[in-house]
Amino acid sequence: MSFFFGLIIGISVGIGLIAAFVHYEKSRSKHRSHLAAIVASFARLTVNDAKKILPDDFYPSWVVFSHRQKLNWLNLHLTKIWPYVNEAASELIRNNVEPVLEQYRPVILSSLKFSRFTLGTVAPQLTGVSIIEDGTESITMDLELQWDGNPSIILDIKTKLGIALPVQVKDIGFTGIFRLMFKPLVEEFPCFGAVSYSLREKQKLDFTLKVVGGDISSIPGVSDAIEETIRDAIEDSLTWPVRKVVPIIPGDYSELELQPVGTLGVKLIQAKELTNKDVIGKSDPFAVLYIRPLRNRMKTSKTIKNQLNPVWNEHYEFIVEDETTQNLVLKVFDDDGIRAAELIGCVCLKLKDLEPGKVKDIWLNLVKDLDVQRDKKNRGQVHLELLYCPFGTGKESVNPFASKYSMTSLERALSSRVDGMIDLDPGKTGIKRREVILRGVLSVTVISAVDLPIADLMGLADPYVVLQMKKCQTRSKTRVINNCLNPVWNQTFDFVVEDGLHDMLQMDIYDHDLFGKDYMGRCILTLTRVILEGQYKDSFHVEGTKCGKLNLHLKWTAQPVYRNA
Repeated sequence: MSFFFGLIIGISVGIGLIAAFVHYEKSRSKHRSHLAAIVASFARLTVNDAKKILPDDFYPSWVVFSHRQKLNWLNLHLTKIWPYVNEAASELIRNNVEPVLEQYRPVILSSLKFSRFTLGTVAPQLTGVSIIEDGTESITMDLELQWDGNPSIILDIKTKLGIALPVQVKDIGFTGIFRLMFKPLVEEFPCFGAVSYSLREKQKLDFTLKVVGGDISSIPGVSDAIEETIRDAIEDSLTWPVRKVVPIIPGDYSELELQPVGTLGVKLIQAKELTNKDVIGKSDPFAVLYIRPLRNRMKTSKTIKNQLNPVWNEHYEFIVEDETTQNLVLKVFDDDGIRAAELIGCVCLKLKDLEPGKVKDIWLNLVKDLDVQRDKKNRGQVHLELLYCPFGTGKESVNPFASKYSMTSLERALSSRVDGMIDLDPGKTGIKRREVILRGVLSVTVISAVDLPIADLMGLADPYVVLQMKKCQTRSKTRVINNCLNPVWNQTFDFVVEDGLHDMLQMDIYDHDLFGKDYMGRCILTLTRVILEGQYKDSFHVEGTKCGKLNLHLKWTAQPVYRNA
């Protein structure tokens, strides 16, 4: 009996031990999986994510995040020498900034000068440093800087009405990245010939304006005008790719200064499915484009009234100073008349993504904010045609801003492919300013369409296509194909085009009804590709529908004409 009792006890204890061991192993495995998930999550954290979780003073001085380093030791020494820096730099900054402010002085002011300028007693704090490897014989360094200063800056302002008032600039808050370039490297001490500096990135710039002894808001427009002047002056005189060159060893360093390296031709074609900002009716969209956000370099399109699918067909040209870092920014607004325009959406395109000398046709999704990349809401799309032409690669890269030369980069690219092109070298004597006119015959063969949307109660449609040249307003239309969603036309239409560069072809597809017509969708094409290639065959998505394609064959017969402007 005791034998069986011991056996039962032994088996029970054994089973218990086995169960405990299995439970322990499962718990240990679960803990390891949980720990691995935590480690993987931390591995995905960026520097900014880590800084949001932990306070700045948590990290010891030896901690390194990526390529940025803590600079407590340098900040300590900068604080010690700041009174001397303030004394030396204040007058230098004043003498350099005052002429720039005068250059951007608004029309409502007759004079704009400093009566007092000191940087105050609070030194800026360096929060990071990066060494940039660009493959050149130089040393490039990015310094991340934060400054909540107490400078003493007073502007003496005189309006056109003869009113003089001192305006104090106070409560300055700045965060940004300064770039220092030690170039060229030489064998003579201190081993570099000059130092170039620039504001590489301006993350935040806040300040307030206050009339000494009064309220600046009592003079309408003055506060906004002065604030725009200050921001424009900083943007134009200090923000990258602009740079200031300080010679260390005597020599010619003109090549280090800002130099145009090319031009960007932009054709703003159209937009579609824009967000409606109006309660009654539809938005009145217009676009603002720029590479550098300066008032005299920003381009504004015409306003298209009551339209969420506007067609602009406008061409612009921009100077490019550094294609590796500069971007094209486009913002679409709703024109609200006397009220401030409301932003519909914006987009940023990196110039380094463009292939020099090659036209790029692209649709871009609009977002709410260029700095917030998590926005997934559909705000519409914009259709652009882009051509970057660097200088120094042939006649197509001659500076288009020279006084005797008016051809844009896109005109030069197109006209260079036309046989018998007249030489428009502006360096030759006697060449007057000319404008190129790309005249020719566009032959459009509407071959067929596939998967058109259903338009009739019977689940079919009676489609036909209306073709129109937007600039010369020439129209043609195909025959009607009854009861078909995959019609075949094989019809050819010839259009005499007087200005191929600035014209474009719009094809609207309709469903024919006994008492009218129903709109089904459209295709819009510029003539750039057919002029460059001579002819091509392709399928095009029908805009305004979830399905549907239009098959076309286009051919261009050139008849170049040049006229004096």
